[in-house]
Amino acid sequence: MKQTSLSPQNKGFLLALFAAIFWGVAGNCAQFLFEQKQLEPAWLVTWRLLLAGFILLLIDTKNHGSKVFRIWKSKQDVLSILIFGILGMLAVQYTYFYSIQLSNAATATVIQYLGPVFIVAYFAIKHRKWPVAIEFLSLGLALGGTFLLVTHGTIDTLVISKQAFIWGILSALTFAFYSIYPIGLLSRFSSVRVTGWAMLIGGLAFSFQSEPWIPQGQWDVEALAAFSFIIIFGSILSFLFFMTALPLIGSQTASLICSVEPLSAAFMAVIWLGVSFTGMDWLGTFMILGTVALLTLATKTKKLAI
Repeated sequence: MKQTSLSPQNKGFLLALFAAIFWGVAGNCAQFLFEQKQLEPAWLVTWRLLLAGFILLLIDTKNHGSKVFRIWKSKQDVLSILIFGILGMLAVQYTYFYSIQLSNAATATVIQYLGPVFIVAYFAIKHRKWPVAIEFLSLGLALGGTFLLVTHGTIDTLVISKQAFIWGILSALTFAFYSIYPIGLLSRFSSVRVTGWAMLIGGLAFSFQSEPWIPQGQWDVEALAAFSFIIIFGSILSFLFFMTALPLIGSQTASLICSVEPLSAAFMAVIWLGVSFTGMDWLGTFMILGTVALLTLATKTKKLAI
């Protein structure tokens, strides 16, 4: 029989898809640990960053040896990786996990996907150029989707707490910074190296606050399984899968496929954790995800125009 193999494009599609699904499910695992095993977000974030960062650096060391330490030879690179590790990697992880604790994995993940809108706003201000029409449309979709998600269409009522909404917006803002700031570092070092060091730095910095050496929560087989999934599938494999997919299908397509993340988070929240997700929630979710599709199209349109 003739054996068939996946084309590079199909392989990249599947890798990006599984990365997005893993990220979405990891958010639900975090919610499970917060609600049912009494873990705190700061403690979980610290261990996630320390373990995932250490393992990624081991992988980089295996592949490139002592080159893993080259990022520490320049004062500029040292300052950049410290800023990215604390204000980027740590900040986006903590704000996201804390917003999960305040609301749920589905809502927190969808609100974080407002990040691309803030990225568009940043570059519009930086270049002193109004966004194109399609970017304005995406902004309208994002605002409308957020309105439905947090109010269910009723102006004087919030279906999530103000604190949850604020931390969700902070999660989106830190996601935007996380996406923009390390561009210079990534032009000089591999994404595995930058991410590994940033995770390790963020975990070490947060250790003074979270005291990860002090055990927390109720540990049993379920807790260990959820924690392991966050580290292995939701951090290491998802990142490696996504980075492998990028050269195969391109960043725009990969980013668009990652829109599956909030959908997987929502489905898992409803099926596994019993979260109530109404028709308004689903409509708001798809409106926000529509912004990702429109912004991807806008990026491709700009490239064609160059």
